Amino acid sequence: MRRLLLSTLAVLALAVVSAPGAWATTTPYDEAADAKAEIRAALVDAKQAKLPVIVVFGANWCGDCKMLDVAFKTGAAAPLIAKSFRVVKVNVGRFDRNTDIAEAYGVPLKKGIPAVVVLSAEGKPLYVTQSGELADARAMGDAGVYDFFSKVAAQSAKDGGK
Repeated sequence: MRRLLLSTLAVLALAVVSAPGAWATTTPYDEAADAKAEIRAALVDAKQAKLPVIVVFGANWCGDCKMLDVAFKTGAAAPLIAKSFRVVKVNVGRFDRNTDIAEAYGVPLKKGIPAVVVLSAEGKPLYVTQSGELADARAMGDAGVYDFFSKVAAQSAKDGGK
């Protein structure tokens, strides 16, 4: 009986491990996404919600990008981000993808990622990271990310984001 149970468990474990995506991890940036279409959709939603849009440029290999993603989802900044913005994450790969979008908004990716542009609901840039302000998000920590985006939210509201 014990041998049958162990055999059954082994078969089940093998089935789980062999399942498509079983080893896949959740990554913050969808490498197959159509970034321009996602930005357009977020702007439509933002116009209805009367909120600005944060476009976050980053990559799945970037530790600071991963930290910022966690801060947006579960950190101290998460409620602020959810209440004050719509968010679009744009994959820049190894600085060989979607760089035209960053250029169009004046985001200097060479200063570091993650980098952001905050757009009004009409698509007008309200704020752009210019000096790699978030490129060391891990050192900023959760409180630093919250402080940064609380200032950006206040500035965006003042400049017409709401």
